[in-house]
Amino acid sequence: MKTINELTEAQSYFVASASYISFVFMALPASYIINKIGYRKGMSLGLAIMAVGALVFIPASESRTYWAFLAAIFIQGMGITILQTAANPYVTILGPIESGAKRMAIMGIANKTAGALGSLIFGALLLSGIDEVKEKLETISDAQKGQILDEMANSVITPYIVMAIILFVFALLIRKAPLPHVEAVPIEESMDGESEKTSIFQFPHLWFGVMTLFVYVGAEVIAADSIIAYGISLGFSGEEAKFFTTFTLMAMVATYILGVFLIPKYIKQVTALKASATLGVVLSLCIISTTGYTSVLFVAALGMANALVWPAIWPLTLEGLGKFTKTASALLIMAIAGGAIFPPIYGRMVDAGKHELINLGVSEIDAWAAAGTSSYWILIPCYLMILFFALWGHKLKSWSKN
Repeated sequence: MKTINELTEAQSYFVASASYISFVFMALPASYIINKIGYRKGMSLGLAIMAVGALVFIPASESRTYWAFLAAIFIQGMGITILQTAANPYVTILGPIESGAKRMAIMGIANKTAGALGSLIFGALLLSGIDEVKEKLETISDAQKGQILDEMANSVITPYIVMAIILFVFALLIRKAPLPHVEAVPIEESMDGESEKTSIFQFPHLWFGVMTLFVYVGAEVIAADSIIAYGISLGFSGEEAKFFTTFTLMAMVATYILGVFLIPKYIKQVTALKASATLGVVLSLCIISTTGYTSVLFVAALGMANALVWPAIWPLTLEGLGKFTKTASALLIMAIAGGAIFPPIYGRMVDAGKHELINLGVSEIDAWAAAGTSSYWILIPCYLMILFFALWGHKLKSWSKN
């Protein structure tokens, strides 16, 4: 997208923002929809809307218009919002809350394995030969450049048509599947049988969970979406760097598998969250302190720190919310917008750091590499917030004790 639409580093990260910002706009409507139609139909509707978004890539690529691409991604994000708002609480409350992280980890294995395969497939289809194309674009006329960029844009049509067909098929399969009906365990009851809590604002652990998920998703998206550009800035070719995202995702999958076997039999989900946050801080410091392939591997290793955060936050946040579970789920989904906020901030930090170093006489290549490395400090406060939630935030069930 950066090459096709001739974007700056910061602008290129709005590709991710267009998807993640949809969680803010669609989460509460998604909660309303799911309250009306239920979890199963909600998941089916989400998949269908994602398919529509995939089809919008066709006119976007034909016109090679940046806002049209962003609109297509935003529509897909709306579908993902409905899907996530239905699927995450459904899986969390499908069994004992103590093993919720285990079930979420199983989902994560499927999710990230598909993500790794997707990056490999789309990398092969869309990034093959991109280094040569970028070099060629610098030496040809504007008319020739437009023709080449049009051909690159058209290359996304077939993959997204296939994606749309698969999503429509799965929407139908989920709609017809005999999935069990479940609801969350109610919150504590008073002596007369009435709930003691009347509003989601009476659950501080919910709001700390929302803030924690917000910074976590931002950290995860930076780790996954910046690693290719970061590798290229360090001198790796596009052909080499296209595999780096897969390293991150496979690190997550390996840790998910550990979570399935360890939680809750050997370790509690809150213990896994504490370990993940601590590891995230350590790895972030290692990224900043190293360079070259070693630094790239530390970025990829963030997959291990990130894997069990999402599975642990959901059950720890939704525990005891009862009838407020669907609304709380919508708030957690809105927190995914952290993925829209933090990556562009990282991109702007890289741009600003690079320009500052160039003004000091550093070569453009060295400046890009140095700025990309140092800007990863933004991850440290994110992991510290996760650590706070793991240690204290999830325990705060009331604002004050009576």
